[in-house]
Amino acid sequence: AAAGLSYVGGYVINTYRSYDNFLQDKYALLPAVIILCVAVVMFIIGLIGCCATFRESRVGLGLFLAIILIIFIAEVSAFVLGFVYREKVKTDVQGTMRSVFDKYNGKNPESTVVDYLQEQLHCCGVKNYSDWTTTLWFNSTGNNSVPLSCCRQEMKNCTGRLDQPQEL
Repeated sequence: AAAGLSYVGGYVINTYRSYDNFLQDKYALLPAVIILCVAVVMFIIGLIGCCATFRESRVGLGLFLAIILIIFIAEVSAFVLGFVYREKVKTDVQGTMRSVFDKYNGKNPESTVVDYLQEQLHCCGVKNYSDWTTTLWFNSTGNNSVPLSCCRQEMKNCTGRLDQPQEL
C-alpha cells in the first residue's frame, strides 16, 4: 500500500508541472506531499505490525491497533474536509484559469500552457468555447475565433471561428 501511495504522490507532483500555471496557489501540491508522507508512515507502521506479529508482542500489537485507528480517523476527516471544500477548490481553480486565459496572446508561456491543456484534455475554454469571447486575445484578433488548440483533432481545416462550433 505504501508503494502504491508513493507512486500516486509522485505521479501527482509530476503531473502538476504541466499545469502549474493554472494552479498559482502553491498549496495545490499539499495533497501530493501528504500522500507521500502517509506512504512513509504506512511503511513504518507495516514494519511495526510485522515485527509485533513475529514476536507475538501484545504491546506491539496494541500499538499497531492504536495507530491503525488514528489513521482511520484521519482518513474520515480528510474525506469530510474534501467534500466540504470541493466547491471552494473548484471556484479557485476556475478563477485562476480565467486569469491565465486572459493573458493568452499566442506567444507567451501562458499561451503555450493553455494550448497544451486544451489539446490534452480535448476542451476549449474554462467551461466551453464561449469563455474566449471575454478575453483580450479574442477582442484583439477581430475575427471571432478561438485558438486553434480548441479545434477537434480530426478537423483538418478548422479555423477556430465561432460560427462553426461543430469543429470546436
